[in-house]
Amino acid sequence: MKWREKAIEGIFALCASISIFTTLGVIAILLFESIAFFRKVPIIRFLTETQWTPLFAKKHFGIIVLGSATFLTTVIAMAVALPLGLMAAVYMSEYASERARRILKPCLEILAGIPTVVYGYFALLFVTPLLKKVIPSISGFNALSAGIVMGIMILPTVASLSEDALYAVPRSLREGAYALGASTRQVVTGVVIPAAFSGIMASFILGVSRALGETMIVAIAAGQTPRLTLNPLVPIETMTAYIVQVSLGDVPTGSLEFRTIFAVGLTLFVINMTFNVLSYWLASRQRRFKL
Repeated sequence: MKWREKAIEGIFALCASISIFTTLGVIAILLFESIAFFRKVPIIRFLTETQWTPLFAKKHFGIIVLGSATFLTTVIAMAVALPLGLMAAVYMSEYASERARRILKPCLEILAGIPTVVYGYFALLFVTPLLKKVIPSISGFNALSAGIVMGIMILPTVASLSEDALYAVPRSLREGAYALGASTRQVVTGVVIPAAFSGIMASFILGVSRALGETMIVAIAAGQTPRLTLNPLVPIETMTAYIVQVSLGDVPTGSLEFRTIFAVGLTLFVINMTFNVLSYWLASRQRRFKL
C-alpha cells in the first residue's frame, strides 16, 4: 500500500515538474540561438541602432524599433483595460447584487474565450473603419485600433483579478468605515481599493504581460512596417508580429535572419519575466494581507 502512495506521489510530482522542464527548455533554445546571433551582431548594436531591417540587403538590427511599437500598443491597450477593468471590478464587488454578480462575471469572462485572430479581424474590419470616420488620416493598418481591441481582450483579466482582490478585503474594514459615517464611495476609494492595492496592481501587471505577448491582433491590425515612432495612426511592427513574419518560412533555417527571431524572443521573454515576477510578488503581498 505504501509503494502505491509513493508511486502516486511520484506521478503528481512529475506532472508538476512538466511546466518547469518546459520553461527550462524554452530558455535553453532561446539562449543557444541568441548566443549564435550575438556572435555576429554585437549586443550594443542590437540595443542602440534606430533601424530594423534584418531582411534587407543593408541590414540593421535595432530592437528599439520593435520595442517602441510593442510599447505603443501596450500603452493603448492598458489605457483601455485598466480604467474599465477596475470600474467593472468595483461595481461587481461593491455595488452589484449577488444575482447580478453571478450573471455579469461569467459574461465578462466570455471575452477571454474569443480567439485572438477574431479580435484581429474585428480591429481591422470594424474598429479601423470607425476610427477613419473620426480620424480620416489614420492608416488602414495602425497601432490605435490594435491597441484598443487588445484592451478589450485584456479587460476580463484585469476585471476578474481586481474583483477577486476587492472581494477578499475583510468585511470588518468596510463595516468600520460605515460605522464612522462614510458613504459607499468613500468606503470604496478610501478603504477597499487601498487595502486591495497589491492585488489590483498584480492584475494590472498581468494585463501588461498579456499585452506584450499578444501576436495575432497586432500582426493583423497594426501592420508589418518597422519604424521608430510613437504615432498610433501609422502602420508599425511589434516584436511578436516580426516573429510571425519570419516564421512563415521565407527565411532559411539557421541563417542570421532566422536567428533574429530568437534574439527578439529572448528580449520579450526577459521583459515578460520581469513583469511576471513583479506580479507574483504583489500577489503574495495580497495573500499575506488576506491571511
